[in-house]
Amino acid sequence: MLVSLSNQVGGYLYAVFVESWNGWIILGFFGQALFTMRFLVQWIASEKAQKSVIPLSFWFFSIGGGALLLVYAIYKGDPVFIVGQGLGVFIYVRNLWLIKNEKKAENVDKS
Repeated sequence: MLVSLSNQVGGYLYAVFVESWNGWIILGFFGQALFTMRFLVQWIASEKAQKSVIPLSFWFFSIGGGALLLVYAIYKGDPVFIVGQGLGVFIYVRNLWLIKNEKKAENVDKS
């Protein structure tokens, strides 16, 4: 029984990670890598500042990774993934817009 289960799991993993490998899978992994980078840059910035910090690059990695994952989700036809990533990309763009407006207001106040 254990050998049979092992063979089934091995066959499944081979089918998922080897047989189905194509450009879309590469795009999905690249999008996921960009998305993961946002956490790394946030962690590094927070460690340097010794407080919780969200650097500007966090939002750019969020948009890049989210947009690529959205394209991948659309290709796969996954409505849960499409809604989640679509909403996320909207929020990331909105945060950059708010940051831009805040900097613009700071520059006006300095003048």
